Amino acid sequence: MSDRLSAVDASFLYLEDYTTPMHVGGVAVFRRPRTGFDYDKVLALIDRRLGLVPRYRQRVMQVPGGLVRPVWVDDQDFDITYHVRRSALPKPGNDDQLHDLAARLMSRKLDHTRPLWEIYLVEGLSKNRVAVITKTHQAMVDGIGAIDIGQVILDVECDREVPDADELWMPRPEPSLAELLVEAMTDAVQRPGEVVENVRAAVADATATVQKVTRALGGVASALRTAVVPAPSGPLNAPTSTQRRFAVARAKLDDLRAVRRAHGSTVNDVVLAVVTGALRNWLLSRGEVVTPSMTVRAMVPVSVRSDDEARATYPETGSLPVGSVGGKVSAYLVDLPVGEGNTIVRLHQVSHAMRAHAESGQSVAASALVKVSGFAPPTLHALGARVANQFSDRLFNVLVTNVPGPQVPLYAAGARMMEMFPVVPLAKNQSLSVGVTSYDGGVYFGLNADRDAMPDVDVLAAMIGEAVDEMIGTVDA
Repeated sequence: MSDRLSAVDASFLYLEDYTTPMHVGGVAVFRRPRTGFDYDKVLALIDRRLGLVPRYRQRVMQVPGGLVRPVWVDDQDFDITYHVRRSALPKPGNDDQLHDLAARLMSRKLDHTRPLWEIYLVEGLSKNRVAVITKTHQAMVDGIGAIDIGQVILDVECDREVPDADELWMPRPEPSLAELLVEAMTDAVQRPGEVVENVRAAVADATATVQKVTRALGGVASALRTAVVPAPSGPLNAPTSTQRRFAVARAKLDDLRAVRRAHGSTVNDVVLAVVTGALRNWLLSRGEVVTPSMTVRAMVPVSVRSDDEARATYPETGSLPVGSVGGKVSAYLVDLPVGEGNTIVRLHQVSHAMRAHAESGQSVAASALVKVSGFAPPTLHALGARVANQFSDRLFNVLVTNVPGPQVPLYAAGARMMEMFPVVPLAKNQSLSVGVTSYDGGVYFGLNADRDAMPDVDVLAAMIGEAVDEMIGTVDA
């Protein structure tokens, strides 16, 4: 029996178009070691690690007539050099040039006739740095338990040996059209309703497909839309174009922890309050009318992990476990108080809203979105993107994902990773998504924005830094 895509994974293939590519990714910056860190090293490292994630050698094969969902098959002509690519900035390349390159790469759809991932080694960065940009389609997330190929190449040891593959990989023969049709007929007998839905999906346009996916989720969307007041309108919800802009911001984890201790909140509350303050100032910089009661609604997936779980996910020695994230996941709809001008009050309001979700049971509806999707989210960034792409701007204005990362240095072929910025895709009519990851004492904000709707995303990124400084200033206040 063929390895068939889940209903949710298949929906991301159906829903994808040139304005909303359905891949997640990241931008990681490494310090080049004395032993070098070049394309050949990266290529060899990934080649040896692909056995840990067989999905990366598989492509999607459609079933004739769309009778059932597509299947995963080994790529008979798999070419690792197609997926592992080399790029360079004009020396000495700066961060702005790197971010422009990341935005251009993230704007392009992945080739559906090949395995749905790409990785770029970017050379030419100043200060003896190199970058790795990754892209992985969300259809792959459910099957392999990892956001992107970048996780496969990381180790917690600088000089860890990369063993050769146990055996030469040989692709399994693809199923014939006759075999696929026989399997489809078998499924038709066992699940006739599903076949009808798949045929409809095969001939429907994108709007009808969205409706199909919504119905498949058991009516949760309609229940939420009637139970939750629609999100406020504003510049964060505009028609999505084909191109993106990417900007970043940074903070120190110890600084955010100090704010947390001073005000009795959580680090996630502090991150949300920082984003809230930055959005407030950004709206004001645009000449928007910001009233005291004004809010911006965020979709906020939240991960809760114990210290033991974190240590199990990121051990002190050995390689980084592929696909391991640990922890429990909830997703909240939070109204960020951008109308509040006082930094401390703003933080307290965000903390109260997050506690109210947890204590009142209002988070059940958002958590149900995850459960009915039929998958265990491998990472919070992927979860947020999947939920966002199914429910879009009628429920929220901006997606904010905050993923706790390892607080130990990670390496790829001896090169130490200095920074890691997530790139979370946009949903329809969304102008901004904010991915946040903590790593080795730092907190890294990746802002993925629509190029037309947010030409000033770099201004917002700078205001995140200012909002962090404002937060730090409250510790001694």
